[in-house]
Amino acid sequence: MHTIITGGTGLIGRALVDSLVSGGQKTGGHTVTVLTRSPQKHQGNLPAGVTAVGWDGKSAEGWGHLADGADAIVNLAGEGIADGRWSDERKQRILQSRVDAGKAVVEAVRQAKTKPKVVIQASAVGYYGVGDDTPLPESSPPGNDFLGQVCFDWEASSAEVEQMGVRRVVIRTGIVLSTAGGAFPKLLLPFHFFAGGPIGSGQQYFPWIHIDDQVRAIRFLMENESASGAYNLAAPNPPTNKEFVQKLGKAMGRPALLPVPSIAFKILFGEMSTVLLDGQRAVPQALEAAGFDFSYPEATAAARDILQNKK
Repeated sequence: MHTIITGGTGLIGRALVDSLVSGGQKTGGHTVTVLTRSPQKHQGNLPAGVTAVGWDGKSAEGWGHLADGADAIVNLAGEGIADGRWSDERKQRILQSRVDAGKAVVEAVRQAKTKPKVVIQASAVGYYGVGDDTPLPESSPPGNDFLGQVCFDWEASSAEVEQMGVRRVVIRTGIVLSTAGGAFPKLLLPFHFFAGGPIGSGQQYFPWIHIDDQVRAIRFLMENESASGAYNLAAPNPPTNKEFVQKLGKAMGRPALLPVPSIAFKILFGEMSTVLLDGQRAVPQALEAAGFDFSYPEATAAARDILQNKK
């Protein structure tokens, strides 16, 4: 089975790569191609069975031929949302990097004589905008804020492959619990100084997912031939931020009593602080209906596993 992954050196991509290679040893073998702007830099850090191939992030030049007969393309590419403050220039890069990657995937699929069986298109629960306490299944409309519009355009960037007869799955991911990157380490920061507590009002919903369940869900949707359309990748029954940090404090053996004022996060991270200060009550309705079982549906156990095993 041959899988092509854009963004394969990022947080989710690297975990998916490791899972495909290790899992493939039991099922006949996976070959994985990771598209990266710096193939020589990353090749030595990738596991056996994985090849790094150069690309420019915006076209099929140099790699499009690999899509011919591929089993899956997983499009995770895009500048990190939580990697720094959002200047106007950076916001443009966040959007453009995602749209360009999707267009590149479409170009590669168009060129392929034997089309890939499935395209997995990344997105995020930010699609729904800033939410209240209303549950948000996949049928909910997009938001009109920056992240909502980015996610809408991100999803649309690869939609054309469906017209070519290729099954497409859109994964709207919540906050991924991992110490390796993303927004979670920023949430841990106050706890290291025994100053953990609710962020802002604490009433915003916090859709989260354990990195292992994230990878398992992607593979489940890749391999389930009846899966198509949008899926929220977030644990069931999302808690409020206050409830989540209490569970996180329990997992760390530290108090979670000191509220972190919104202004503190805004000073540190600027507009990017919306990732933690605002939330969406995104529920995995479609994923559970498809038969997926979460290994970590409860936040305390999930956080404890992440912290103890440095995932």
